Amino acid sequence: MKLLQSPSVLALALAAALAGCAQQATAPAATGAAAASQPAAKQAGEIRRQALAQGLYEIAYSARQDAVFVASAGGRGEGAAPSKILRLHPETLAVQAEIPLERKGFGIALDDAGNRLYVGNTNDGSVTAIDTATNRVVGVVQLTEKAKVKGPDGKEVERFPYNFREIAVDPANHRLYMPGLRAQDSALFVVDTRALKLEKIVPGFGFMATGVALDAQGGKLYVSNLQGQVFTVDTRTLAATKAEAPGDQLINLAVAPSAQRLLATDQGLPNLDSMRAKQPALASYQQRGKGNQVLVLNAADSKLVASLPTGAGPLAMLVDEPRQRLYVTSRNAGTVSVFDTRTDALLQTIALPTYPNSLALDARRNALYVTVKNGQSDPKGSNESVARIQF
Repeated sequence: MKLLQSPSVLALALAAALAGCAQQATAPAATGAAAASQPAAKQAGEIRRQALAQGLYEIAYSARQDAVFVASAGGRGEGAAPSKILRLHPETLAVQAEIPLERKGFGIALDDAGNRLYVGNTNDGSVTAIDTATNRVVGVVQLTEKAKVKGPDGKEVERFPYNFREIAVDPANHRLYMPGLRAQDSALFVVDTRALKLEKIVPGFGFMATGVALDAQGGKLYVSNLQGQVFTVDTRTLAATKAEAPGDQLINLAVAPSAQRLLATDQGLPNLDSMRAKQPALASYQQRGKGNQVLVLNAADSKLVASLPTGAGPLAMLVDEPRQRLYVTSRNAGTVSVFDTRTDALLQTIALPTYPNSLALDARRNALYVTVKNGQSDPKGSNESVARIQF
């Protein structure tokens, strides 16, 4: 198979590894009584699971709307179910509203105070903005245009030069940050959320920039790629510095600001190592990670603080700082791991087969939401699920 010659080839090659996104890697703090009395180690209680739609990806909880929003990319092929955003009841998971999308939606980022949900149109080079108060699309920002390139057969084809996976929203600076991933040289796309226009493209983010996380208080944006690099971007100047991390497939990032820690899921998938090895510019790359772990890094220099073993294929993370919890989906293992961020101890492993994907948290109720994708043994075209775990 030729590597990364067309969007369809890229999508197939990265389907398992890039399925999940973590738009809300750090949960908003609980307020009032919920914040005053956090349990020391509360185990998972009721797990409610509801099959909802085809192609579920990212999920977010809005405290302002008291609702859960989840992206459905829809089905594939002629007559497939269309893409949409589902608005769910936060306790029953009943569908309260459906917001149709003209372009397939995958990753999402929520600006709760601004009543805005941003939806990444991964394969269309764009991002869609939604008003969460009215459940209406308010605009689409085109980030890139199609260009003619040679396909696997040597013929010219038109395709978007970048794919977009994760989104970080920066309400204070009225921006979205979206890594545009590709094999040769990924870039960071910066969107002005007031004007709904592309503000700047920052190049130089290496092979497959997949992870992004914002430390809003520190004014730092972190971007990771699949060649073991972490970039720190000054959100004031957009200047970036690069560090080498002790891992290879830094698929997702999360920030623990109070501890000055940066966390990265290091997947360890052989197919991603094979993809990297086929890049001429990375022929001399030496692997340094073992995969199937969360790397706890010093946010200042990406030096290793700790390594947390996970199930196979760790993907999304969510940090609940008030409760000192880290939640991790292990896609291939079909589990969600719960760690104590003070001691790095594994507290629980929760089975959610087939493929647990993305995470969101209702901090007031201490309820975790997980999108769960289907596997090959599930009926073709069947709906995928959202699970609600009550702690």
